[in-house]
Amino acid sequence: METPNYIKTLLLPNGKKPAGRKVWSIDLETVWLPFFTATNVMGDSHLAPDILGAPIRLAYDPDGSVKFSKAGRPVTKVVKDLSDSIRLVRENFTAGLLSYAQAVVTDHPEDYKAEIDRASKAGEPIVAKDRASLDKALKLRQERAIAEAEAVVTAESPVKTLAPDNGRTVAIPPAATKPATKVPAGVK
Repeated sequence: METPNYIKTLLLPNGKKPAGRKVWSIDLETVWLPFFTATNVMGDSHLAPDILGAPIRLAYDPDGSVKFSKAGRPVTKVVKDLSDSIRLVRENFTAGLLSYAQAVVTDHPEDYKAEIDRASKAGEPIVAKDRASLDKALKLRQERAIAEAEAVVTAESPVKTLAPDNGRTVAIPPAATKPATKVPAGVK
């Protein structure tokens, strides 16, 4: 079995970095619109011209008023027919990737298993290091939380001190150990 060219092409860098609105993590303006315009031209899809001409629309509340986000910006959405078509392409794309992987597993089972074993073995030290780092970080975080909690408890608990009560230790409430707050002149 030879790897299809479209699979090889997926693995090559292309240097383009789109920065517009994403739909299913793929740029709407530079990928989806040219793709669906081309499929319309070829008769493979039949999206209405207004969908391709205005793919992003204002969202409306049930009462018909423009919908705003909590930040106060108007909410926009991709037209449902376009969004549905994109979802279909994505599902078919995913099915194609899985189909290719299954074909490789069927045609080259020993090589596929060897690659899985090689990847698992190569990943073991990374997983072990991450696990140790996480354990250390969680322990440190727990120790800090305990220290902070103890500091709060200590600050809120009464101070034990010797009071002039025949030499016995008596609890003095925290309010009694705090310095008096100065009241400005003329304020009662």
